Amino acid sequence: MILARVVGTVVSTQKRPQFEGAKLLLVQPETPQGEAKGTTLLAIDSVGAGVSERVIVVLEGRAAGEALGKKLAPVDAAIVGIVDQLEFVE
Repeated sequence: MILARVVGTVVSTQKRPQFEGAKLLLVQPETPQGEAKGTTLLAIDSVGAGVSERVIVVLEGRAAGEALGKKLAPVDAAIVGIVDQLEFVE
């Protein structure tokens, strides 16, 4: 799992049947301190996240596909939580 910030939305009128009704968002991975880290990702939203919210993202594997609620969906990244508060102790 990684922390990320929602930075945009994607609209796709043509997509696989498994993605019908799914919201696609662009997320920027972040450090716990809120600094951008790495490249922007396209993620399936399973929790109703919005632009500028900090989220928890799972990458690849079974967890990402299951976030959509459909078996065998080809998902690389899925938003599985919205961060309400983060306490970082150095």
